[in-house]
Parts: sequence; structure tokens; C-alpha cells
Amino acid sequence: MSQSFETTTELFGSNVFNESTMKERLPKDVFKSFKKVLSGEKVLDVDTANVIANAMKDWAIEKGATHYCHWFQPMTGLTAEKHDSFISPVGDGTTVMEFSGKELIQGEPDASSFPSGGLRVTFEARGYTAWDCTSPVFVKEDGKNITLFIPSAFCSYNGQALDKKTPLLRSMDALNKQAVRVLKALGNTTTNRVTSTLGPEQEYFLVDRTFYEARLDLVLAGRTLFGAPSPRGQEMDDHYFGTLHERVASYMNEINVELWKLGVSAKTQHNEVSPAQYELAPIFATVNVATDHNHLTMETMEKVANRHGFVCLLHEKPFAGVNGSGKHVNWSIGTDCGINLLDPGDTPHDNMVFLVFLTAIIRAVDKYAKLLRASVANTGNDHRLGANEAPPAIVSIFLGDQLTDIVSQLAEGGAKESKQGGQLELGISTLPPLPRDCTDRNRTSPFAFTGNRFEFRMVGSSQSTSGPVFVLNTIVAEVLSEFAEVIEKDSSNTAVQALLSKYVKEHHRILFNGDNYAAEWPIEAAKRGLPNLKSTVDSILSINDKENVAVFEAQNVLSEEELEARMDILLEAYSMKINIEAKTMIQMAKRQIIPACTEYSATLADAVASITAAGVDASAQKDVLTKVCGLISELSGAVAALEAGLEKAGAIEETDKQAISFRDDVFAACTPVRQAADSLEQIVDAEIWPLPTYAEMLFLR
Repeated sequence: MSQSFETTTELFGSNVFNESTMKERLPKDVFKSFKKVLSGEKVLDVDTANVIANAMKDWAIEKGATHYCHWFQPMTGLTAEKHDSFISPVGDGTTVMEFSGKELIQGEPDASSFPSGGLRVTFEARGYTAWDCTSPVFVKEDGKNITLFIPSAFCSYNGQALDKKTPLLRSMDALNKQAVRVLKALGNTTTNRVTSTLGPEQEYFLVDRTFYEARLDLVLAGRTLFGAPSPRGQEMDDHYFGTLHERVASYMNEINVELWKLGVSAKTQHNEVSPAQYELAPIFATVNVATDHNHLTMETMEKVANRHGFVCLLHEKPFAGVNGSGKHVNWSIGTDCGINLLDPGDTPHDNMVFLVFLTAIIRAVDKYAKLLRASVANTGNDHRLGANEAPPAIVSIFLGDQLTDIVSQLAEGGAKESKQGGQLELGISTLPPLPRDCTDRNRTSPFAFTGNRFEFRMVGSSQSTSGPVFVLNTIVAEVLSEFAEVIEKDSSNTAVQALLSKYVKEHHRILFNGDNYAAEWPIEAAKRGLPNLKSTVDSILSINDKENVAVFEAQNVLSEEELEARMDILLEAYSMKINIEAKTMIQMAKRQIIPACTEYSATLADAVASITAAGVDASAQKDVLTKVCGLISELSGAVAALEAGLEKAGAIEETDKQAISFRDDVFAACTPVRQAADSLEQIVDAEIWPLPTYAEMLFLR
């Protein structure tokens, strides 16, 4: 399917069956009908779907495709795809290429083979995928295989959500419904639809493939379970925004080309803080499309890395002692008229629509802080959150000077003025004055206002954005429904001001513009009554709190049964990942590290014996031998304790109790194993040490 393009604009979206392509290939009446489907004015009928499917098939075949697949997001956190060919036998030994509207709209993968939290069991295999027609279909190349990909939702035979996209789409509907209610109550008669938008910044590491293949922990766990600190790390601050290494730049260029063909608007690329760490950020899109695009971005990063002799690591903390990787979720809300509802304008104090939506978000984040924390909970984020490189596990909001001042005015009865940023004079005659924003930025805040959007900085680099975003959409929709009930009864300025004043007073505790990394903040947060759920297990166990069940059911996003299933799936995933890490650690210690250290100790013992026999003082060598042997004994004992912890956790049947045991008896027991091994690494002969070191992996390209 090799194609040449003279310009980037020709390249962009060339593998996407987008609106422009549909307009060109579909009959006018079909295209017009489908546009009404996209806007929610009508339901897609089979006749329209048949025409669209046939056009898609012809377009895909022209691109070299032989198969199609429903592409969905099961609760594994990854994507899934089942490929079917366009071939259809006609009975005379020949075939034709066919693709029907029914095949486009609905697929049927095995629902029992994906995590379901008990919603499906092995003998109940039926599940359905349903085309998400608001996310464009595309053609994807995987080697010589070319397939038409159909973004889809995934549900059980009984209609229960088995994926991450279904609740995301439901939450979009909920937010739209409640936001439009509020806008109409405030006098807006032109807005018919409100959508949430997303721009996820993706951080990642690149390591040479030869190093990766020599480390079982990277292969199986995605992070280094052992590794002494490199003599040089990130303390020079020279990697962030530094000059791109030529090999890395070539890799980034190929990523851009691959993503642009798929309609992913990859925009920003740069070196991140840690050596070997980088970032890619796209332009905003609606949240379901942006989530699909982020999955494509992660898959493309990993695929292209192999072509350049790299491996792309998406784990939140692949290397101890240097910055981990997040996925900063930039989230906003906009209308079908092109209005960003989180744009404060030049005078936000008298922008009533903005103030209403801002206050609703403040209330939602404070009221459902534990739910937001749970939406970013995974084993990788446990290493990252609160490690002076990412926000702590305490949810708070940064508004900046201007909006904080306005909120304070609201608390006192009404906002009357807005602070202005003015201009910045640099004192250089050849440089013009620069317009200064009304407020600084806060990179330590978990939920920060950044001009016309909120940046949710707690999301981990390996996570799907679906979970955090459908939670955000849902909790904001719930609060907007509360606001709508009040404003629909009395939309006078006095009544609305009173509503805002009430809630900014009630939720002022969630606002914090200071340093979230400071040791004083957790103490202050506790005084304010803000929750601090430090571990994934504690966060997940809070999911089925009564208020969380109520908000999801009220907004028709998840039923209590669906929510309970998700909690079980997340707890099981936690236990399985810790189990894999512990078993990998044991195997590496027993089969690689201890044998290498034993070999080195034998060499030392021979040296001590030879030196002593020569009548020379061997006390220095004896000291090293004693230390090495002591650490080997310490490592062996720690491995035995870890094995005992694994046995204990594995014998527990209850999902929640088992997860707690994996945290307290297994994960905790991994630390002494690593400490002993890392101490040995700093003593044992480099020629004998069996693993690539941090210095090699972080600095050699």
C-alpha cells in the first residue's frame, strides 16, 4: 500500500475514512442522513449502513486492505481486534468482496475471554461490539497486513459494558444533556450539543533493544525490578528540551508520519526530564476520538521503536530514582457553536456561563475526589504519585491568582473585577513587550487550570484515558444537573450568584495554589479533610462507596453491577501484576544475580588465599569478600521471605483480601530483595554482573 505524498497536508488523514472522504464517496442523501446520526438527531438505519459499508469496503480495498475488524477497548486496558476478510464465496469456486451494513454496525467477539468481573462466565461466551460512528474508521498497516479498523464499543449479551469506551460514550451523553440544560436555563438558545474535548500528553522512555532483551524484568514487567543508581542521572537538568539525538529524532519523525496518516494530530515532541525520556502531545479532539488516537499513539510508538532498534517503555516508573512517565490529560468542554465553556475571556468576573461551569467542576472534584483518585490507580502509578516528579495522591485544584481572586469574591457575594496580566518587559531593545498571562502555571498540582482547560496530571503513562475522562464527565454532569434544577426555577443574577457563593464556600478546601510537593502539604490537606489514598488498593476499594454508585447510576453511565465488576477487575489486575513482578524478581535473583555474585565471591576467595599464601596482607580483599558474602546471604533470605509472601497471597480466595495481601506481604517484601541486589551491583565485577546497568540503558543510544 505504498503511497507517496508531496505535502504533510496530503499525508494527513490519508488512511482515514473521514468526513471529507465520506462526502466524496457517498450519495448526497446518505451523507446528509449520516450527518444527522452523528449529531444525535436520528438513529443509524440498516439501509444507510449498507451504503456506507459498501463505500468503506471499496475505499479500503483500494488502500490494499483484505480484512476488517471491530477495534475495541476491553478491561485489560489495551485494545482488541478480531479480523475478518471481505471474501464471500459465491458457490462456483470463486469469491466476491463484500461488506454489509450489519457487519459494520455489529460484531460478535467472545465475551468470556476478557476480564468481566463476573458479568460473563466461561460458558456464557456471547458478547457484541457496536460501531462508534463518531470515531472515524481507518485503514492500518501492520507489516504486510492491511486492515479496515472500525472503532467500537463492547458489551455483554445482556447489554452490560465490558469495556472502557461504553461508559465513556454514556458519560458524553450525560454531560451533553446536563450542560445543555444549564445553558438553556442561563438563556442560551443556540447551543444544541455540548462535548468534552481531550488532548493527552504522552510521556515515554526509549531503551536500546539489546539492553531490553537482556533484562527479564523489562520484558515481563515493563520496568526494572533491579538496578543501582547511575553515577549520573537527571541532576544536571540538561535533558529536558535538550537537543534531539539523531537516532531519536528519526524515530520521532517516523512516528509522526504513521500517526498523521491515521489522522492523529501529533503536534509537540521533545526530550523530557529524565535521560532517555520523551514526550508527544496531540491537538485536542472529542474525548472518544482522542482516546482512540492515544491508543493508536501508544501502539505506534511501540511498533516504530522496533524498527529503530529501540524499545518504547510506557510503564509509569521504568527506572527508580529518575522521573517516571505520566499522561497529562488536558480536558475541556465546548459547544456545537464553537464556544469553549472553560474560556474565561478577558473579564471572567462577569462571564456568568464560565463561572457556573467553573464552580460546578470545583464542586465535582471535591465531592468525588476519591473517585478521581481511583480512576488513575494502578501498580505503576503507585511508584510515581507523590515522588516529587508527579502530583501526590491528594486531589486538589490549582486555579491561579486571577481565578482564585474571583472565587474569593464569589464567596463574599459576587465577583466585581478581574486581575489582568499586563505585559512583560525583558529589557532588550530588539525584543517587543510580551503579553503576560493572568496567572502562572503549577506543575505540581494534580488538577490545574491552564488558561481554557483543566490539566489532570495524575493519569499514568500506560493508562487508557477512557477511565479518568468518563469519571470527569460523569461527576461534572451530576453537579450540572443539580445546578440546572436550581437555575431552571430562578435564573436571575441574584439567584445564580447565591448558588455560586454557596458552593465556592463549601468547596474552598479543594483549592490549593502552592507547592504540592512540599512536606507541609499532606499535613495541611489532612487538616482540610482531603482524602489521601496512597495505594492503588485503597483507591480501588473506595469505588463502590454509596455516593459513587449513586452518581454513576443517576447519570446512566454504569450500573451498580457494572461498577462492582470494574472494582473486581482492577483488584485482580493489581494482584496479577504484583505476582508477575515478584516471580520475575525471584527468578532473576536465583538464576542470574546470586550465581554471578557467587562466582565473584569465589574469585575473591581464591585471591585472598593466593595473597595470604604469598605472605602479603589481604585484609582489604577479605573485607570485600565478607561484604559480598553477607549481601548474598541477605539476598537469599529476602528471596525466601518473598516466596513466603507469594504463597500466603496466592492462598487467599477473596479478591479484595488477596489484593491487600499482595500489597502488604508481597510488594513490601520486594524492597529488601532489591536493596540487597542493588548493593551487590555496586561491588561485583562489571564483567560478571549479568544485567545491563542504569548508566548504559539511560545514556547509551
